[in-house]
Amino acid sequence: MSGHLPVLYAQVLDGLHVRPDGRYLDGTFGRGGHAAGVLAQLGADGRLLVMDKDPDAIAVAQARFGDDPRVSIFRGSFVELTGWQDVTRAPLDGVLFDLGVSSPQLDVAERGFSFGKDGPLDMRMDPDAGESAAQWIARADEAEIADVLWTYGEERMSRRIARAVVARRAEAPFLRTADLAAVIAANVPRKTKPGQKETHPATRSFQAIRIHINRELADLETGLDAAFAALRPGGRLAVISFHSLEDRIVKRFIAGHAKAPAGNRRLPEAAPFVPRLRIVADATKADDAELRANPRARSAVLRVAEKLDLEVAA
Repeated sequence: MSGHLPVLYAQVLDGLHVRPDGRYLDGTFGRGGHAAGVLAQLGADGRLLVMDKDPDAIAVAQARFGDDPRVSIFRGSFVELTGWQDVTRAPLDGVLFDLGVSSPQLDVAERGFSFGKDGPLDMRMDPDAGESAAQWIARADEAEIADVLWTYGEERMSRRIARAVVARRAEAPFLRTADLAAVIAANVPRKTKPGQKETHPATRSFQAIRIHINRELADLETGLDAAFAALRPGGRLAVISFHSLEDRIVKRFIAGHAKAPAGNRRLPEAAPFVPRLRIVADATKADDAELRANPRARSAVLRVAEKLDLEVAA
């Protein structure tokens, strides 16, 4: 783990409201910062389940916690959590998802996530599954590339970039991150206001390709449903997101279970709404002290909800 604490560390632990004898799942282990915090609050009868689809993260989990009898480790995506026997053995008291790409993934050039470090154009969180970014770019047509850049990166120059990528790949395939970043940069005008920090022109496109390659938004929707099903009444769901597309899904999921939908006088009266979640923390962000210590926390948003007992709620 790096020298600073993981993003929104204290707020996550407070939101999960860890009980010494509780059962908790960290569905995105990363390098184990949040998991270590949960484990420190568990007693001998507590249980911590950790999972990650990144083999490097699982190796860290085994090295750090593999000898602790309170810890179970599983390599896989959180969309598979209800298929893990340790999860289904008993309801969970808390589930944490820390979304997006981890700092180690960004920092290691060989993983292919960063436009700032030249490496193989991969971007897969699980390097043993699915196609790499290089393989996708080699086969996708211009319209599909443009659609991905616009939908997942909100890149206004998506069509221009897609056209340039298809034209360049006709000469030579894209195999390196720096190569793709250079072509994107050449087709995105730089508009930086005085005193404003310049954002690399490939930022949005790399985000979009990574989200598409890893099915991040579709998996998030499935994972939220799975987490809700695995929680006991009174259990907490804590989710950290890093961009608006993720946060919108989390916000909509929690609100859909916590708040009655707006009525429509033109439609027949629906059955009474029964809330299944209670909002505990709504859009918590890092404070100034954390931002100074960890600039990557700037875009982090934490949302926490508690599962309600349907019999009591009714």
